[in-house]
Amino acid sequence: MKTKHIMVLVAGTLALGACAETNEPPVAPAPPIGPGAIAGTVAADRNGDGIIDGYYTSEGLYHAFEAPPCPPPPPPPPSRRGERG
Repeated sequence: MKTKHIMVLVAGTLALGACAETNEPPVAPAPPIGPGAIAGTVAADRNGDGIIDGYYTSEGLYHAFEAPPCPPPPPPPPSRRGERG
C-alpha cells in the first residue's frame, strides 16, 4: 500500500514538474533619468500637490528645491468703459 502512494506522489511530481517553466524573461533595464533628476535620490512631494518639492538622498536627508520667486502677475487690462480717445 505504501508503494502505491509513493508511486502516485512521484508520478504527480513528475507530471507537474514537466509543465513548469524554468525560462524567466530578462528584467528590463531602468528607464533613463529625466531632466532635472539627480541619480541615486528619491523625489519628494511633501505637501501632496503633485509637484516635486525636493528629494531625499541615500542617507535619508531631505533637500528642498530652491527656485527663484515667481514673477508678479501682469497688470489688469484697461477698462473698456469710459472715455475713448
